[in-house]
Amino acid sequence: MGGKPSSTSQAYVPYRTAALKCGPCTQWQYRASIAQDKAAQALKQSHRPWRMTHDPLVDWVVQALRRGWTPKMIAGRLRLLYPEDTRMRICAESIYQWVYSKAQKWRELVQYLPRGNEKRRKRSGRKVHRQSCIPDRVSIHDRPGEVEDRLEFGHWEGDSMIGGDHSGAIHTEVERKTRYLTATLLPKCGAKETLAAQLCIFTALPIGARTSVTTDNGKEFTDHAGLHKTGIKTFFADPYSSWQRGTNEHFNGHIRRYLPKGTRFDTINEQELHEIINEINHQPRKCLG
Repeated sequence: MGGKPSSTSQAYVPYRTAALKCGPCTQWQYRASIAQDKAAQALKQSHRPWRMTHDPLVDWVVQALRRGWTPKMIAGRLRLLYPEDTRMRICAESIYQWVYSKAQKWRELVQYLPRGNEKRRKRSGRKVHRQSCIPDRVSIHDRPGEVEDRLEFGHWEGDSMIGGDHSGAIHTEVERKTRYLTATLLPKCGAKETLAAQLCIFTALPIGARTSVTTDNGKEFTDHAGLHKTGIKTFFADPYSSWQRGTNEHFNGHIRRYLPKGTRFDTINEQELHEIINEINHQPRKCLG
């Protein structure tokens, strides 16, 4: 008798041809009724975060969310801590479904998610409305391949975050390969202040650790030529194309969890900002294992 097909999910049954009145079954016959019953049962169990019925797993996930960890961080760390215990395993999507389920609204865990939106929503980009007027601008499309592939250390992405009521700014830089984040406070988001912040960050590093920086097309980067004197190349993303600098945008989102939009930056000091950055840098990273 031939082997049973591997993808039938028990929809085949042993079958003996009519010519053989006795003896062993010689082939498998497909039964649609069995397959339909299996499909109906699978449909009932689909889209259900069933793993979140294990109390130790629920407690671990809740505590991690309250520490500021994202669902991806939680799922990745659980795989490392409990490699043999399948009850302590869950994917990021299941965590999102569990948090947003009606049965878990009383826990009020949505506020601990990266965006904290009350409802899950799709995200879409914006169309380009204008072109940049930054002098000596070099497009991100002319950036070497080793930068795009994160093969070398020393390539950064920079951006600025504005405080509520324009009460100062924060300049952020993220190293593309290691995802190391650094930031500093600015009295205002101007070109001179931004260049001074970048020079302060980069000149403290060895030459090989500051090869290039990629930014958006904000006016605060119009003095980027000042970085060329230190051997740092500058590249600019396309207008309204934040995904081209996704690493920096992602970490800005982490900072916004501590300092939401509307927060006045003149109410915090460098020490408080350093504590936030240090805590973010010590969170687990899926891309780093």
